[in-house]
Amino acid sequence: MKHIYVVGTADTKGEELAYLAACVEAAGGGVVRVDVGTRMSATNVDISAGMVAACHPDGARAVLACDDRGQAVEAMGVAFSRFLAGLRDVAGVIGIGGGGGTSIITAGMRQLPLGLPKIMVSTLASGDVAPYVNVSDIVMMPSVTDLAGLNRLSRVILHNAAQAITAMVARPAEVTASKPALGLTMFGVTTPAVTAMVERLKADYDCLVFHATGTGGRTMEKLADSGLLSGVFDITTTEVCDLLFGGVLPATADRLGAIARTGVPYVGSPGALDMVNFWAPQTVPPHYTGRLFYRHNPNVTLMRTTAQECAQIGRWIGERLNLCNGPVRFLLPEKGVSALDIEGGAFFDPQADTALFDALEATIRPTAWRRVTRLPLHINDPQFAEAVVAAYRDIANP
Repeated sequence: MKHIYVVGTADTKGEELAYLAACVEAAGGGVVRVDVGTRMSATNVDISAGMVAACHPDGARAVLACDDRGQAVEAMGVAFSRFLAGLRDVAGVIGIGGGGGTSIITAGMRQLPLGLPKIMVSTLASGDVAPYVNVSDIVMMPSVTDLAGLNRLSRVILHNAAQAITAMVARPAEVTASKPALGLTMFGVTTPAVTAMVERLKADYDCLVFHATGTGGRTMEKLADSGLLSGVFDITTTEVCDLLFGGVLPATADRLGAIARTGVPYVGSPGALDMVNFWAPQTVPPHYTGRLFYRHNPNVTLMRTTAQECAQIGRWIGERLNLCNGPVRFLLPEKGVSALDIEGGAFFDPQADTALFDALEATIRPTAWRRVTRLPLHINDPQFAEAVVAAYRDIANP
């Protein structure tokens, strides 16, 4: 039998934790109450803080004997992550917390499989939740009032959260996985290319398209690391630009790491490597004054990468592709890498593109499995989509 794990810091949120668990039970869910507090519990639980803390690599004392609250919270987050990872009866997880509790509980939730129901009722849920959600599918639900005792509003919020998690668990999605899954990266300026590829692939593959906004690339690579992707079409590698030059949608330094670790068949291209993303114009760092910009919308400003920057980008990607021992094909569209980088377009710059392509070719070490190919096409030309699909079928069915 699987259970809904109801989690909170019972030392400070005991009353709310008990009420939430009762609401879940009343809605028909089988409950396990878990305390992740770092001090003495104020309510009865099924899994004590000591039991969770014992999952820390250095033992329970590394969590519960720590005098510094920040260090204790961080250590409990590690312990709770390991605690959840060792369970096999989790139907869903619902947590409540302020700053510390949210940090602890979401650290564990992020380790759970995508699709498993996760709700975090938090005082922080109406702000920037990126550090807590990251590339998971945690549902962040604002507590509205502080979690400092029950009141007429908090009772309604917790009741609704209980109804939500119970319904998620009671009626899970029915997903048929008859086709192998592919991950594809896309931006608005590469949409025609990726859409054309999906049309050519969807009869044989389940195509998962990820928006290349930093989290998109990380999510795709997380799925690759988890063995859930049969192949990757990394058509839009633009997140590398933001990583290297301070944009707001960056990859991490581990971009392409999952490709190297797993050896998953990989076809890539320099999609949207002509741009670095910033928010509204006033947010652009002063040292970029005088550069070529394009106003994508009132809240997004794009900066054209220079030839020098393109060469740096090419070397960065090439060095990481050299670590990949699985089949790799990287295709270079010589007539432009985005909808803006086309003859007559705002970012058309053949010199910068040449620097990018030359750096990629000079850095990537060709082998029987790793090849770079130039094509006299624009990235959004239908023929480029055909070439990418053909390259993938070549390496996926050698």
